[in-house]
Amino acid sequence: MNRESFAAGERLVSPAYVRQGCEARRSHEHLIRLLLEKGKCPEDGWDESTLELFLHELAIMDSNNFLGNCGVGEREGRVASALVARRHYRFIHGIGRSGDISAVQPKAAGSSLLNKITNSLVLDIIKLAGVPTVTNCFVVPMATGMSLTLCFLTLRHKRPKAKYIIWPRIDQKSCFKSMITAGFEPVVIENVLEGDELRTDLKAVEAKVRELGPDSILCVHSTTSCFAPRVPDRLEELAVICANYGIPHIVNNAYGVQSSKCMHLIQQGARVGRIDAFVQSLDKNFMVPVGGAIIAGFNDSFIQEISKMYPGRASASPSLDVLITLLSLGSNGYKKLLKERKEMFSYLSSQLKKLSENYNERLLHTPHNPISLAVTLKTLGEHQDRAITQLGSMLFTRQVSGARYMLSLRVHHGVVPLGSVQTVSGHTFRGFMSHANHYPCSYLNAAAAIGMKTQDVDLFMKRLDKCLKIVRKEQNKESNASGVDNYDKTEDVGIEEMALKLDNVLLDTYQNSS
Repeated sequence: MNRESFAAGERLVSPAYVRQGCEARRSHEHLIRLLLEKGKCPEDGWDESTLELFLHELAIMDSNNFLGNCGVGEREGRVASALVARRHYRFIHGIGRSGDISAVQPKAAGSSLLNKITNSLVLDIIKLAGVPTVTNCFVVPMATGMSLTLCFLTLRHKRPKAKYIIWPRIDQKSCFKSMITAGFEPVVIENVLEGDELRTDLKAVEAKVRELGPDSILCVHSTTSCFAPRVPDRLEELAVICANYGIPHIVNNAYGVQSSKCMHLIQQGARVGRIDAFVQSLDKNFMVPVGGAIIAGFNDSFIQEISKMYPGRASASPSLDVLITLLSLGSNGYKKLLKERKEMFSYLSSQLKKLSENYNERLLHTPHNPISLAVTLKTLGEHQDRAITQLGSMLFTRQVSGARYMLSLRVHHGVVPLGSVQTVSGHTFRGFMSHANHYPCSYLNAAAAIGMKTQDVDLFMKRLDKCLKIVRKEQNKESNASGVDNYDKTEDVGIEEMALKLDNVLLDTYQNSS
């Protein structure tokens, strides 16, 4: 309602009451105006009525919502289901145009405005999270792996002779396949063991650059967020190598926005060397549905080139989800989530340390990993692989999600343990999912990610403790038996079959994490 509408209303209802309602609406409009003027995330989150008013005002700017609209083209924002239309707040046209995902659509001023505002808010949050010198970013409706592929394809035009991507090993399928899908040959650099941590082998990286020649290398593809005992790559040193040899540098920062340490690594790498783009997941950092990522960087023109590489228009759903989320939280709400995550990491670490010591195990010392933790599983007896697989299945059936168990590299009773050998797009990895050919011990992972609560940690510790007690109890029964010949072969076969099924389920589940 505008001023004329309110004036007309005063003829029907007491002017004093109408003016009061008018002032209430102006308070909503004031928040919207500040957002459009500043392009930054509001400090305090909006209430739902302001959000819905804003989204409705944007939606009616799209041609499919015009009263009396007559569309005679092949793409007129037609939707068969009213439920689908409501689910998308009637933003049907998507974002971008055929030549640029960031371009404005003539038929969809509202959706285009939504896209611009979302990118502006996300840029503000990336700066707030620890990368203040980032210059540009955009939301892309693809998960992290395909977004990395888009970056590699953009670099192809700049480096037509390149055929290799140097990649410090991180055992996660989608980031490896992102290079294969783009048509390049990954050059895997094995990590080095320093204490308990698996770290970047800088000497091997530089030696490979010299061996292959800088012109034949598309980029270095590094990683921040990862599962312990792997820790974030040495981004500063890699950035310096890239700058010295004139090689682009793309960073997989999948769930690193939530970590000030990961973001600081990116900021420092850009300060002392070269980082061309860094990619992060929307769902892992902003708690929205899977299907979106943010591509950001320090060179405005290069980020624009990536956005223009995206073929066709794109879904507005990821942009809409993160816009609603950030406006609901406000920057103060998001900062609170980041603070709580740090607290949960410390709490999870202390609880795992305490529990592991009760079972003569230990929490691996991985101080450079700010999100993930690992506990050894060395003392599970003679049939260790079988016991660890059993432990994994017990946690899985008790609805403990996110915990990963890793077996040492052995073949036991014909069962190939999870994490032994995997072939991904023609490349064979030994010790797959442990980020190394031969990590010294078996272990169990847990991560303190954004949104985790104290009760999540407490419930996990309670269930893990119970599962460990059951496994130990069964082991004690076996050790008291007359010998291996009395071992129940039928039970062993059943557990092996269960292990194989569980391996397949867990591989499918965990490999979707970037």
